[in-house]
Amino acid sequence: MESLRQFLFALSAAAAVGFVSIIFVLRWVLHFKEGLAWDGGLAEFNWHPVLIVSGFIFLQGMAIIVYRLPWTWQCSKLMMKFIHAGLNLVAFIFAVISMVAVFDFHNAAKIPNMYSLHSWLGLIAVILYCLQLVLGVGMYLIPITPVSWRAAFMPLHVFSGLLLFAGVIAVALMGITEKLIFGLSNPKYKDSPPEAIFVNVLGVLLVVFGALILWIATRPAWKRPSDQILHILHTNGGGEDNTKVGPALSQLSDGADAETSGDVRRRNNKLDDQTN
Repeated sequence: MESLRQFLFALSAAAAVGFVSIIFVLRWVLHFKEGLAWDGGLAEFNWHPVLIVSGFIFLQGMAIIVYRLPWTWQCSKLMMKFIHAGLNLVAFIFAVISMVAVFDFHNAAKIPNMYSLHSWLGLIAVILYCLQLVLGVGMYLIPITPVSWRAAFMPLHVFSGLLLFAGVIAVALMGITEKLIFGLSNPKYKDSPPEAIFVNVLGVLLVVFGALILWIATRPAWKRPSDQILHILHTNGGGEDNTKVGPALSQLSDGADAETSGDVRRRNNKLDDQTN
């Protein structure tokens, strides 16, 4: 059960840091800034950091690790694919709305658009995220897609998803730093006023959240077992007994079930079970 305890600790820490990050960004715009509104002013711009942190970072992080939650292993793989895609879709919608808020504010204030490195990389991240979402749906939710294509595309899908997640956090850090430099005048950012310190802590929280999500997503021992392994586990241990999931996770940590899972996949030509 040690591996399960480690997983639950990492998951709890990631969820806690993520929620605190959302509270911090809300506190920032509601207390230090002009609040939230949709009027073309600074209050509309404030939707940008709120939606990026809550959607493009937090929801995307949850979508990345949703396959690894042991209590979801009794759900079908198809159901988990829909949940994974749904979370990513909501994150993408949040990101698009946040971009609209920025463009509305810039246009109303006669500020040029797309002049900073933050804006360039941010737009690229949104476009690539859209492409990742479309290709993911096309490959893994359309039944006619050949299994060989799915298996060949999976390493790229996983790598690009993790790269985009880390990239979004990096771009967000650039954005909040840029906002502090431009937005603080008396006292200035270099003088470390309370707002600057508060938002710097938010940046640290985002880095910690990203590190925890990447750690959870890249641990082989915490990977969802194949459907065949889960079926055998439930058949031998009483299919509705959730307590069997914990020992299964521990067994995966020493590699035994991982090897068996690979044998079963090869015998049954279930290449799709290699996903997440």
